[in-house]
Amino acid sequence: MGREPFEAVVERYGPMVLRVCWAVVGPTLAEDAWSETFLAALRAYPELRPGSSVEAWLVTIARNKAIDQLRAQSRRPAPTERLPESIRWEEPDASLDLWDALRRLPRKQRETVAYHYLAGLPYAEVARLLGGNPAAARRAGADGIASLRIMLAPSAQEERSR
Repeated sequence: MGREPFEAVVERYGPMVLRVCWAVVGPTLAEDAWSETFLAALRAYPELRPGSSVEAWLVTIARNKAIDQLRAQSRRPAPTERLPESIRWEEPDASLDLWDALRRLPRKQRETVAYHYLAGLPYAEVARLLGGNPAAARRAGADGIASLRIMLAPSAQEERSR
């Protein structure tokens, strides 16, 4: 059985990879991370072992490219007239959306939520990507989802708008 054409791989997994990139790096860098993911995947696709999980392979590449985007962004100067006030978790914020809530999660929780809930990877694969074991990945995912529920709950939104 021959390998699936790369165009079909992009069509099948592209939306999932974009969701993962968006959750890890946010809306402004997600498209760049997505593009770099598929450029790298295009080069490596002919060498992918038969029977490999294409989905897990792409999420691994997307994670690396997303981290590259974050590192590059941290090195870019950000012009500003004055320093922003520090944002605290408890401060009222009526405009909290999913990206804001994801951004407030610790990195490991944010990535676990992205890989397990958005990409559909099993916890064993998430643990392999992030380091650690499946139980720790499961705990990080549960903690991340619990924090998101608290931050995005209608009662929390109502309290923030007061």
